[in-house]
Amino acid sequence: MAKSLSKIWLRGLKRLLAIQTEHARKTTKRTATRPARPATNKPSAKVRPLNLEAAARAPAKREVPRAAARESRVRPRASAWASGSWTRSFHSAPAAPGRLVNHLQYGLYVPTGHALEAMPLVVMLHGCTQSIDEFAEGTRMNVLADRFGFAVVYPEQSKHVHSHRCWHWYDAGDHAGGAEARAVVSLVDALVAQHGFDSERVYVAGISAGAGLTALLAVNYPEHFAAVALHSGPAFGEARSGVAAMDVMRRGARREPAELVDENADVARYPGMPAIIIHGDADHVVSPINADQLAVQFLRLNRIVDQNGARKSGEVREDRKGGVVMRDYLRGGRRVVRLCRVQGLAHAWSGGDDAVPFHSAKGPDASAMVWEFFKHQRRTDTGRIAEADAAAASAGAR
Repeated sequence: MAKSLSKIWLRGLKRLLAIQTEHARKTTKRTATRPARPATNKPSAKVRPLNLEAAARAPAKREVPRAAARESRVRPRASAWASGSWTRSFHSAPAAPGRLVNHLQYGLYVPTGHALEAMPLVVMLHGCTQSIDEFAEGTRMNVLADRFGFAVVYPEQSKHVHSHRCWHWYDAGDHAGGAEARAVVSLVDALVAQHGFDSERVYVAGISAGAGLTALLAVNYPEHFAAVALHSGPAFGEARSGVAAMDVMRRGARREPAELVDENADVARYPGMPAIIIHGDADHVVSPINADQLAVQFLRLNRIVDQNGARKSGEVREDRKGGVVMRDYLRGGRRVVRLCRVQGLAHAWSGGDDAVPFHSAKGPDASAMVWEFFKHQRRTDTGRIAEADAAAASAGAR
């Protein structure tokens, strides 16, 4: 059995790396066959080709601010089409048992023209093999931050901790995922204290392994976040090792998803957590069944279903349009859980920049959907999720 699971783990990891390799090959080929630009438009040698890809697909009326163009030579990916401030630094988080230090690298994006005080903060958790620069560029979340006035922080897994930059979402132990989740919470607390961000409007979103860590944060630190977004993520609660994690990714959880929630959280006392779940139906890295199971798990955390996964309250609304199935679970007219399934989307961020690995132009803009869901949620000082006002709830439920 162990040998069989080991083979599953290796095949899955090879498949994940093969996707990135094939994407890089196609991107290189696409760049090589592109007609030569006039000499007057020749970019500086310091500007990476990926920025030119982003520029070619940007709306014609959008101009890159001069300040952003100058800074892009230093930080070409994270600053793409955004004009705010990008800072790379590290946070000294509480050290895990047996360790002397626990430095968490991160990038912080703060838009200009907005008051820092009471500014919302969105935490973005990348997937395996990704850097925070790639994640920022591919999702274009910083562009939304400029428009709507929220800050974005991108924690980055160290290659010294995992050679492929994977978060240990399946291991809540103090030496693995538990320490990583605690470091993210510590970073958030430090940024809120330093910049005056709104502690009631802190949100966390992740893709793949980053979605796995997002679920771990939601279960163990609900008082810190007002809502979560999980893109192409695995069901939580069953895997306890890397091999078992790959099995869940490939097949989904084998046990009842709601039952796993009860083993990992005190549902009766849990303060609730709004969640949006996005997944591609053509995902061969994390099986789409995981999205359905995650929906059940967050419905259980919000006490909309019982321990067997049977709905006991609320209502369901479903909309099918343009290859996208959108299912909303509402309580009192307020959307609590949203499940979005995108036809033909592989293991990639929906509606992203497909010049960047693990991002696809196919499907709706996931970043816009995530912020639209987040902006109606607020965590009060008492730890409960604040009810949106009637107008916002009515608009958000449509």
